[in-house]
Amino acid sequence: MTTLHTQRLILRPIELSDLEDIFEYSSTPNVGPNAGWKPHANREETLQIMKEIFLEKEGVWGIVLRESGKMIGSVGLIDDHKRQYEGVKMIGYAMSEEYWGRGIMSEAVAEVIRFGFEGLKLEAISAYCFPFNERSKAIIRKFGFEFEGILKLAERRFDGKVLDNECYILKSPIL
Repeated sequence: MTTLHTQRLILRPIELSDLEDIFEYSSTPNVGPNAGWKPHANREETLQIMKEIFLEKEGVWGIVLRESGKMIGSVGLIDDHKRQYEGVKMIGYAMSEEYWGRGIMSEAVAEVIRFGFEGLKLEAISAYCFPFNERSKAIIRKFGFEFEGILKLAERRFDGKVLDNECYILKSPIL
């Protein structure tokens, strides 16, 4: 998998050695619920999720601060399970609350979008979020994603609540 670089960040494959950093941000009450997952209860749970979702998976990068080497989140371009077309990938992201509001996620998302269109030659990138996730919507809108509509009763969250998804698409400027 390609490692990507920005001014402040290294976007690289997630490794087993990232366990402590991932647990640190995934165990807080405000990160996971906005993305649909419950805060991690312990390191064993984080390890299991890492094995299922991150390790040796194509298209998911750890967001690492160049300055310190600390992994503070993840960003991915993965298959969009709501679309049956390989020319579209879905972007998703999560980051430690400690780093919110510093433009870090915008920097990571910009690089992943660039790579998606230039490196992977995608025709479009999709994004979904819960209607209440204002921070995620702000990033989506910042990059010019087009609002497609609301998919009602789209996703069952960890707590059993069934929520709508706001649906967005960004078409390639290259094609």
